[in-house]
Amino acid sequence: MNDRKSSLAPAASLDGRSALALGAYALPGRVPDPRPGIAQAVEAERLGLKTLWLSERWGTKDFGVLAGAFGQATTRINIAAGVTHLQSRHPAMLASMAMTAQALTGGRIVLGVGRSVDAMWDAVGLPRATNRSIVDSADIFRRLCRGEKVRYDGPAGKYPSLRLNDVPDVPVPPLVFAALGPKGLALAGQHFDGVLLHPFLTPAAVRRSADAVRSAAEEAGRDPAGVRIFATVVVASGLAPEEEAAVVRGRAVTYYQIPGFGEQLARVNGWDADALTALRNHPQLSGLKGAADSVRTRAQLVDAASAMPPRWITEAAALGSSAECRETFERYRDAGADELVLHGSTVDQLGAVVGAELAASE
Repeated sequence: MNDRKSSLAPAASLDGRSALALGAYALPGRVPDPRPGIAQAVEAERLGLKTLWLSERWGTKDFGVLAGAFGQATTRINIAAGVTHLQSRHPAMLASMAMTAQALTGGRIVLGVGRSVDAMWDAVGLPRATNRSIVDSADIFRRLCRGEKVRYDGPAGKYPSLRLNDVPDVPVPPLVFAALGPKGLALAGQHFDGVLLHPFLTPAAVRRSADAVRSAAEEAGRDPAGVRIFATVVVASGLAPEEEAAVVRGRAVTYYQIPGFGEQLARVNGWDADALTALRNHPQLSGLKGAADSVRTRAQLVDAASAMPPRWITEAAALGSSAECRETFERYRDAGADELVLHGSTVDQLGAVVGAELAASE
């Protein structure tokens, strides 16, 4: 039971290396209506993408609901949470949702999970994530998906008796951990099936991150090649200048403006975090509390981006023609990425660059 080939298995390439797979996000950013995601899922499969990702947001982007919808609109493409959280659903509910979707899709679900920030968990009344609770929650999830009875009392909660009544004959969905800093990368290598790297990492930062994940896997007695490296790359190719600015520069602002998180992202890339002061003092962001994209328009975010060093965009995103984007993709592949998760642009905006990349790899 549950011994089928993992949906994360790499594809072969004619040059002896694993072929670089491409994935993309459905419904990127804030969306008031989830229905366009169905057409995006169909288009992603038509283009030949390996994985369709969904960044879960409460309100219009519930992963369980959309995974079911995407799964029935497609037949081949993997459907991945990128990300949800282990403590946002009761363990039995999370495992039940994942295995139901896995059965409906014939084993195409990938569950990406993250830590998020303590302030969010405090605000919604859920426990903060710790390394121990994350590891234990992942273990509980896998055991439930295998049909085991779980009794647990520890950092992940207190569960006297958990079990799924009926378990479909499909593989346990792979667990991918979203990580940025050294502790998270080590956690991914030691306990997860893959790592989802953050947008706006340079190829050099991806290389360092991939090396850290695989070293941690090896030290834990695991096969380093069995931990898949997903590098998230914001892409804008063939777009009008104002649309490109919104897709890339405006999105970058939403990450860098977050206190603490922006510093960590700059540190991973080896950049001077002092540049964040000018960004956060920009009139569009000064005094702002919370996520910028929840209170600022795309135009306002693009305006604020003028305060960022240009290299923070050009060195950590794929821009320009299809050929130029392909060259950027190769730099990420050479850095150790197994799959690129294309972000920012909607699937219908990726046709030219995705088609050129997949044609070149055949």
